[in-house]
Amino acid sequence: MKALSDIKYSALDLVPVRQETGPAQALRNSLDLAQHLERFGYNRFWVAEHHNMDGIASSATSVLLGYLAGGTSTIRVGSGGVMLPNHAPLVIAEQFGTLESLYPGRIDLGLGRAPGSDQMTARALRRERSGSADDFPQDVEELLGYLGERTPDQRVIAVPGTGTGVPVWLLGSSLFSAQLAGMRGLPYAFASHFAPRLMHEAIRIYRDHFTPSAYLDKPYVMLGIPLVAADSDERADYLATSVYQRILNLIRGQSLMLQPPVESMHGLWLPHEKDAVGSFLGMAMIGSPVKIRAKLEVLLQQTQADELIFTCDLYEHADRLRSYELLAQLMKG
Repeated sequence: MKALSDIKYSALDLVPVRQETGPAQALRNSLDLAQHLERFGYNRFWVAEHHNMDGIASSATSVLLGYLAGGTSTIRVGSGGVMLPNHAPLVIAEQFGTLESLYPGRIDLGLGRAPGSDQMTARALRRERSGSADDFPQDVEELLGYLGERTPDQRVIAVPGTGTGVPVWLLGSSLFSAQLAGMRGLPYAFASHFAPRLMHEAIRIYRDHFTPSAYLDKPYVMLGIPLVAADSDERADYLATSVYQRILNLIRGQSLMLQPPVESMHGLWLPHEKDAVGSFLGMAMIGSPVKIRAKLEVLLQQTQADELIFTCDLYEHADRLRSYELLAQLMKG
């Protein structure tokens, strides 16, 4: 049976934006967070591709990763993930091949099959390209080919990219990518930080379909976890209201700019909206270290996950740093 101290812990930053400070400060905060987490002992620091969302500043994912990798020295940095339907595989191979060439041994390429945006934005991103989620298995195969060693009959190569062997992960919130990751022998990250309902089934499907490959000899599962850790349960509950407001606005199709915490959510949401937010955050770890440790131990017992990746969207940057610091302390035992 695994203990918390046996597994790796990482962070997924959604680079949250505040109205009064804007994207520039959000990007600077992301680097500062990565630097702190490197000192705290986190394994990897990922950012996710989103578009047309005013409260998330990680749209130019590979550009941001260069900034983050250049400002750190040991922590792995990567995409959690690049939404592959938005891009030609060759372009992603070149971008991440460039990152790997500059920061060898520290780059991860997590891939998603959703557009990371609405359909209108997806069309604006792709223009004449006909890419869609249906092409995902073929696009993954093509991308792996560009990052591997060049074959004698290969006429299109990625430079940089060819031979870099950038680790490729498949990400998913449904069962499709779980099966594909297992069949291709790739590591798998499940998006339980926003879609926990299918988590157990996705893990089972991934492990049942896993075939050893040149990339992995046994399954490797990472789970996304929302985090609000504080020195007391009461403080964590208060800080979490910023997260509740952000998810509520997502459900309503409103601005995702970070909102300050409030004493009570009463009157801010309707009963069905409260239930929807609660479902979205079903895996959330909110509370003091003692409370969070107990919940994490149950999660680990149920899933036998190999790694946990935490996301923490709090209004004050200092509260985010403290939350991740407390988590690191409890994960180390």
